[in-house]
Amino acid sequence: MIDVMKSRSCCFLLLIALALGYSTSMYATEFPKPSIKDISLYPQQNTHRNRLDLSGIWNFQVDPQEQGEDEGWFNGLPQPTSIAVPGSWNDQLENQHNYLGCSWYEIETFVPSTWKNDQEIGLRFGSAVYMAKVWLNGQPLGQHEGGHLPFAFSITDKVKWNEKNRITIMVENKQQPDRVPTGALVDGALGSQNYPSSNYDFFPFSGLHRSVWLYSVPKTAHINDITLTTTFHGSTGIIHAQIEKAGNVQTGRVVVSDKAGKQLVVPVKFRGNEAAVDVEILNVKLWNPDSPFLYDVTVELLNGNNAVDSYILQTGVRTIEVKDDDILLNGKPIHLRGFGKHEDFPIFGRGVVQPVMIKDFSLMKWLGANSFRTSHYPYDESVYAEADKQGILIIDEMPSVGLVFYDQPEAIQRRKELCDQMLQEMITRDKNHPSVIMWSVANEPSPRTLGANVLAGTNDAADQENRIAKEFLGDLLHQAKRLDPSRLATFVGVMGGPAQWMEECDVIAINRYYGWYTSIGNFAMAERYFGGELDKLHNDLKKPIVLTEFGADAIAGSHATEDEMFSEEYQQKMINAYLDIANTKSYVSGMMIWAFADFKTAQALMRVRAMNLKGVFTQDRKPKMAAWLLKKRWVDEIQGNY
Repeated sequence: MIDVMKSRSCCFLLLIALALGYSTSMYATEFPKPSIKDISLYPQQNTHRNRLDLSGIWNFQVDPQEQGEDEGWFNGLPQPTSIAVPGSWNDQLENQHNYLGCSWYEIETFVPSTWKNDQEIGLRFGSAVYMAKVWLNGQPLGQHEGGHLPFAFSITDKVKWNEKNRITIMVENKQQPDRVPTGALVDGALGSQNYPSSNYDFFPFSGLHRSVWLYSVPKTAHINDITLTTTFHGSTGIIHAQIEKAGNVQTGRVVVSDKAGKQLVVPVKFRGNEAAVDVEILNVKLWNPDSPFLYDVTVELLNGNNAVDSYILQTGVRTIEVKDDDILLNGKPIHLRGFGKHEDFPIFGRGVVQPVMIKDFSLMKWLGANSFRTSHYPYDESVYAEADKQGILIIDEMPSVGLVFYDQPEAIQRRKELCDQMLQEMITRDKNHPSVIMWSVANEPSPRTLGANVLAGTNDAADQENRIAKEFLGDLLHQAKRLDPSRLATFVGVMGGPAQWMEECDVIAINRYYGWYTSIGNFAMAERYFGGELDKLHNDLKKPIVLTEFGADAIAGSHATEDEMFSEEYQQKMINAYLDIANTKSYVSGMMIWAFADFKTAQALMRVRAMNLKGVFTQDRKPKMAAWLLKKRWVDEIQGNY
């Protein structure tokens, strides 16, 4: 969310913070990092592979004095309580809502003895926010920094057979200035006007938010990675499969099948551990929001005629590109109608909740939405699989919200290294979903002082900040295109931020709040500013524009006959006005309302009950007046032609 309302620190405050040691993690060099390649393929159960979901009730203990490692808590927690995984600790346990420090999780489990023969065993965490260290049976496995993305470790040589294995993970979510997302600095600086202090406008939920899996793959030979890209020529579709494997087998096959059971089989010959094949599909059925047709793609490794490993993916044949002022899906203009969202629900915090996920897709369909942005971090993998099935388009966003470029070079460099890691993790994890059409490498990277002319080159500090930001963001965009040239790449610009930073984006994505954070209550002025800025951005950058955030807070049940902030009428009028203005701009290719549902924030004067109330639904998914407006415009009227 927008940072324009937050105070900005002076550089010397950051220097103090760095000098006090906030810039480096206490765990930075102790444990090895996991391999990004190990998260490519989600654990799958089939003839050759196994998985065991460890979701449930774990042992838990907070460690505010950070004594647990010295005292060997990885050999057993001394005074544990119970906690549910997945879920945030903040909303499960009393007196821990605002606690972000060290905490320990522990569970004991048998590894099935049938996995012992010719199997490699792994342990995969879907998300640990923010810094995690992992032990198995008291032996260190490794560490991972960064939430909302998975990490995995091989545990084959550390498993105890026919007895319980203890899995221990230490997690902390300290808001430090050189982390991603950028944390608070010191009191009186960034984040000082909210509690817990953070440099982003959503609550810093902490803990194990997604499933933890034990899994196995064949030891003799197994598939390490699959990358699917698609295109079509006329009525012929092409699925291009790149495959990486381990082991001595040199042959395999790719089998593509549709819902009717029709199969296409293409042999695979490896050169070393890599292979690539094209599967041509006659009379292809293209994937799109109106008809999200999915093909099953099965990759097998063969020893003679016998399969020794297999993995199945679902994909849709589709293309995405930009031409002039349009985003083209399958060569035809597509207009994005949707929302920014959060993984946020009472008691669960940011823990994945499957019934809520299904409800959200149902409500988006009810409103006629066709898209959403994963603001401001990648969501659980099950969300993407469901979007594939339902034909919902996704702008997939990494956790780099609130980046700044005016502090010490060491802090900027460390954040860049973390961004590089997270971008690779996100693309590695999500690259095979047809629903994902665009990578967003940042949300609202912010200059020292917001304003239209702040980086006009009037002083050396502004010039240096401008150069650093453009290089930092440009490199992330280029990396995204290099890692996945089949999709678009962008980042989301903050209100008042410099247009120059967005020059390398395929699509101009912006958040705007005229009539809320500025021009407060003055709709005539807000409409004039908004329309004028859209024209200027398009004239300067000559690319399609997607408004990735706009809206107003509304307290459910609050009504007014005048234009009164926080009333449902004000929210509805503001959304309606923005939609009307965008309808007059042929280069606007999408409107994504902030937000789908109300969500939790840190405590702040501008946040009623520590909530951002810009949702068109309440946190428990009850519609406000704005939801009925959207249903009228996106469904009851001619859908998409508003």
